[in-house]
Formats: sequence, C-alpha cells, structure tokens
Amino acid sequence: MKPLAERLRPTTLNGLVGQKHLIGEDKILQKICESGSIPSIIFWGPPGTGKTTLAFILAQQTGMNFYSLSAINSGVKDVREVIGRAEKEGKAILFIDEIHRFSKSQQDSLLGAVERGIITLIGATTENPSFEVIQPLLSRCQVYILEALGKSDLLKLLKNVMETDDFLKSKKIMLKETDALLRLSGGDARKLLNLFELVVNSSEKSTEIIITDETVLQVAQQKIALYDKGGEQHYDIISAFIKSMRGSDPNAAVYWLARMIEGGEDPKFIARRMLILASEDIGNANPNALVIANSCFQAVDVIGFPECRIILSQTVVYLASSPKSNASYAAIESALAAAKEENDLPVPLHLRNSPTKLMKEIGYSKDYAYAHSFEDNFVRLEFLPEKLSGTKFYDPGNNQRENEMREFLKKRWKEKYRY
Repeated sequence: MKPLAERLRPTTLNGLVGQKHLIGEDKILQKICESGSIPSIIFWGPPGTGKTTLAFILAQQTGMNFYSLSAINSGVKDVREVIGRAEKEGKAILFIDEIHRFSKSQQDSLLGAVERGIITLIGATTENPSFEVIQPLLSRCQVYILEALGKSDLLKLLKNVMETDDFLKSKKIMLKETDALLRLSGGDARKLLNLFELVVNSSEKSTEIIITDETVLQVAQQKIALYDKGGEQHYDIISAFIKSMRGSDPNAAVYWLARMIEGGEDPKFIARRMLILASEDIGNANPNALVIANSCFQAVDVIGFPECRIILSQTVVYLASSPKSNASYAAIESALAAAKEENDLPVPLHLRNSPTKLMKEIGYSKDYAYAHSFEDNFVRLEFLPEKLSGTKFYDPGNNQRENEMREFLKKRWKEKYRY
C-alpha cells in the first residue's frame, strides 16, 4: 500500500490545504490554471508545503506531457534525454525536484530549451533561488513562495484524511490530542501524515485507536531514525546546529554537523548557514569569523565530500568558540524599520552630489567638510535626515572588539548618539 501522503495527494487546487495567498478566487495559480498557459515556475518553500503536488496539478490542467526528475540522482544526460523527447512529442512540462542541488552546468543545460519553449520548467526548492538558480534561468521563471502550514491547515488535513482514506475509515480512530503531532510536523504536511500513519499502524491490533500526545511521542522516539534518514528533520537539525553555535557549544554543534553529513545534506547548504551566522551572531565581536566562514564556503564548493567535512568541522568549532554579537544585525533591522516608516526623508543638502553649476548654486554640497582634512580624519557633521538626527541604530556589543569600537565612537559622537 502506498504511504498515506501519496494516497491522499490532491489532484485539484481546491483539494490542496494552505497557500491561500496563491490559491483561490482571483489568486495567481488559479488564474494560471484557468488560462491553460503555464509559465516556467520556481516553487520555493519548506518541505511538505505542496510544491510537488502543485506541479502535478498544473500539468494535469493543461494535458501537456509531464516529465519529472530529481536533482539528487539526475544529471545533464537525463535533462537532454527529456528535452529530446519533448522536441519529438511536443511541448512538455519538466518538473525538477530540489533544483537547488543542480550545478551551474546542469542548470545551463536547461536554459536553451526553456528559452525556445520546448519545455516549461517547474522547479521545487527549499533554498533561496536567488542564490541557487543561475540568473539567466531565474529571469525566465516566475518565483512563488510557499508557506509552512499553520495549525488550522494541519488540523483540516488530519480531518480530511480520516474522512476520505479507505484504510483509515475502516479503523475506529479517536484523535484525542494533537499538540505532539502538530509540533513534530513543524508545518510539513507530508511529515504530519507519515507520523499519523505510523501511530495508527503501531496500534493496529487495538479495536479502538486513541491518539494522544503521549502515544505520538512514544512512536516518534522509536522510529525517529526513519525521519532522519529520509531528511524529514532537515529544518529541526539545522535549527539545532545554528543554535548550538550561537550558544557557543562546539561539541553540540559538531554533533549536529555529523548528523547532517550522515543524512547526506548538501555541504554548500551547511557552509552557507555558517556564513550567515558569522555575520548575524558574531559580527564585529570577531570580524575574522566572516572571513573564515567565507573561505570555508569557497573550499567546500571546490573540494566536496568527503574531504570537506574536515573544513566544515574546523569552521564550526571556530564559530562556536568565538565571542558573539548581534549588534550589526540589530542595526540593519532597526534602520530598515525606520526607512520603511520614513521612506521619503530628504538627503541633507550638504551631503548631496553637485555635478552641475545649478546644483551648486542652490546649495548642493555647501558646508560639506572633507574628513581627511581634519585632525584624526574626523569632523562633526550631520549625516542623517533632520527628522532622524541623533537616532542610534548601531549599539556595539559588550565584547573586547566592540568595546574598542564603542570607545572610538564615544570620542566622536558621545553627546549626539549617547555612546
């Protein structure tokens, strides 16, 4: 018997739970289906949000030939075979799951067929396509972001499967508690259905199956390796990995790194997350962290598994053992909030460029003082719009490096910014 998630895969947009920003009356995917003309698309979102299902539904709506490849076990040869068949049999949809795992050369092999309209590409990715999909291909695709399913969506899904699946309808199931099911699924519909089926099957000998948080947790603990091996805990493990480095625990961080390596995680995905952490969580407390993380990313890209595990481990230990500061992250978040609220504040006249005589006559660049002409290469000027004068976006963290920065800024801006 097929897994529950496969048995209950929706065949129409109306049957899909969630993604209300894309599906429904006057929503974009509904309009695409109704038009019968499908553009090349990249679906970006967490696991279990309906990316693959949407590709199948869109294909069925048009009646076009449909080919499916997984980037994990497909290469340029497979892509060219599909393109060759599409040229002979007529325009087709090519669905590529985990397209972020395709190399640049593999993505290049798609470009010509997409440009000429031989295939309509539908790609699914859990990674930001801006980083993972080459620009020429990305520019020819519409990107739609799918969201993790909320509590109401997941509960609706459970209700639907209990009412419609023949196997489940034959059982006397009492869903007494749902917190554990919802928490362990983490917004992933496939994970929810797999776990729900696992719990039901583990109680198959009972005439009445009562599902509580305790029974779910017992089954999950016994079978957790199945989810790891299938990549179902992808987001849970990367979360533990990041939080261990942020919490300055190299031992835990290396353990979670090992779990990802054993699970076949993309090393570039791991390195990219460390690159972000080096700036977001360490920042100017140790500026070398960003340099090392970037070197790690480049080295991983060149070397690959298995040797790159050593470079990853070295970087993990370094980042976890570094002093921490999120001051730069907090600064840009605060500045973005201000820019969003006050997005039309004029640039002070003395800071404006004055390439023409007229601009100079009306005051552009007037009273601007060149810092290098003054002692310590510093002169007090107003560099913010008048309305934001004195607003402190950057507040250095309490660590050796940023304390030095605080003293530097205090000598220059103590009164204005209260350093």
